[in-house]
Amino acid sequence: MDDLPFSIMGSNFKLNGDPLSGEEDSDSTETRVGISHVRSASFQSRSGSTTPRNRQNSPTHSPRLPPSRFGSFDKFSGDVQYASSFSGFKIFGFLSDHSSDKFKVDKRVKKRAGAVWYQRKRIKGILFLIMLAGLFFFVNWVMLLRLQEQDDRIQEHDSNAVNSNPEYSGNVSSSRISVLGKRKAGRNKWPKGNYGRLLALAAHALAEGESKPEPKDLWQEPVVASSAWKPCADQRNWEPIERNIGYIMVTANGGMNQQRVAVCNAVVLARLLNSTLVVPRFLYSSVWKDVSQFSDIYQEDHFINYMTPDIHIVKELPDNLQSLDLEAIGSVVTDADINKEAMPRFYLKNILPILIKNKVVHFLGFGNRLAFDPLSFELQRLRCRCNFHALRFVPKIQETGALLLQRLRQKEGYAGPLDKHLVGSYAESTMKEKKARSTKAAKYLSVHLRFEIDMVAHSLCQFGGGKEEKEELEAYRAVHFPALSLLQKTTKLPSPEDLRSEGLCPLTPEEAVLMLAALGFKRKTKIFVAGSQIYGGNKRLTALTSLYPNLVTKEKLLSTTELEPFMNFSSQSNDGFMPF
Repeated sequence: MDDLPFSIMGSNFKLNGDPLSGEEDSDSTETRVGISHVRSASFQSRSGSTTPRNRQNSPTHSPRLPPSRFGSFDKFSGDVQYASSFSGFKIFGFLSDHSSDKFKVDKRVKKRAGAVWYQRKRIKGILFLIMLAGLFFFVNWVMLLRLQEQDDRIQEHDSNAVNSNPEYSGNVSSSRISVLGKRKAGRNKWPKGNYGRLLALAAHALAEGESKPEPKDLWQEPVVASSAWKPCADQRNWEPIERNIGYIMVTANGGMNQQRVAVCNAVVLARLLNSTLVVPRFLYSSVWKDVSQFSDIYQEDHFINYMTPDIHIVKELPDNLQSLDLEAIGSVVTDADINKEAMPRFYLKNILPILIKNKVVHFLGFGNRLAFDPLSFELQRLRCRCNFHALRFVPKIQETGALLLQRLRQKEGYAGPLDKHLVGSYAESTMKEKKARSTKAAKYLSVHLRFEIDMVAHSLCQFGGGKEEKEELEAYRAVHFPALSLLQKTTKLPSPEDLRSEGLCPLTPEEAVLMLAALGFKRKTKIFVAGSQIYGGNKRLTALTSLYPNLVTKEKLLSTTELEPFMNFSSQSNDGFMPF
């Protein structure tokens, strides 16, 4: 039994030789020599004899084992000590402690090499980001340099144009405006400001693009042509109201558009509550100082007669109700009592009981206080019937509107599809020469800038007028919008910069003209500007007139005599003349 470990060693360490033939290679020979030394040392330590024992003569000799599947030992070095428990070897692999240490060393080396590789990659990544940032700033610098060169070329082009064409000189010089202030005298350059450079580029582009055709779809409706829709508002599928619960009065505020919406909403509400509508009245506006009432703008009798199959309409309250103090009995309802675009159920729940009790309800303001959706189809159609059929302008507005159409269309004799609805019997007069009627519509653009002082003040935005503009708008808000002025002092509201970045400010005339140029409208385009009471006066129209010289207003198209009936009546002229 003492020879057992050495027999195993003898058979297992002969890895590269053939155990059956007895042939050995050089590595096996070295291994066997090493084993022989180990056996001699072992014998000496155990028996104290210096004579080695012959392995073949041992009675406990075991047959040689084939090479192991779990490890090989081509090289064996170092001192090995054996114990009865075979300590110093690994089961299945017979790995020495020296091999285990070597494995740990290799693992540490690999870990250190991985750290070095990661560090190199990180340095390369940082260098790449630095190069990318440098490239970004370089490209921006090149772009700014090119823009400056382009500005110099534009100025040179303008100077040449001024010298060669005196007429163009006026257009160029007038287009050099700035919202922030006047340009410095003696400098033949576009001034610094929000729009100076953009207006210069737009003027240059329009001058160079006169020979290029306009975009094909510029004058086409983007979705479906309005002529493709079939009118149905004049059709009725119900019977007139037989019983009358009470009377509805409406005093509408705002401009003509807001008043028109309020009237049509009142018609729908009268049908919803089975009540009679009193002809609406309009609040006096300290902004426009216009005392016009319903009969000054619309044909009152036509309105009453056309809506008779739908609702009952009277011109005044009955005598027994005129003496009532409506505010004292709780029949006055203001915009503060109703949410914007309130649902029909709100009126059935809150207004109907008041109407049944007091027989009359007076809506004061009534600006956009009825929802558009959800609303039944018949009520929607009733609203359209009021807007497109019942509300017809008085003859003096129709006649003046026909004159505007005639002069805008000039020689073209084409009649628009809405002429009959807008100007009534005066539609034929819009065609100068009936015999030479054109089959092609005249092209002109109608624009409402909506840049009046009330719109500007209510927006809480700034428009480049500096301290003077700020003080003027604050004073205006204090008088005309006291609730908004108080809210501005007691609550932190978004800054003018934030409002503009969110697109919540009205377009200035400068921004509007830039938009028209970007859309592709040529310099020769005819533009009609409605509602010409622009905040800032005609000076704010300079950008429009400089880029589009064919811009006109009603004051330019109509004579003083023709405009005289509408003096101090902005509701009858400013908005009323726009849609033609």
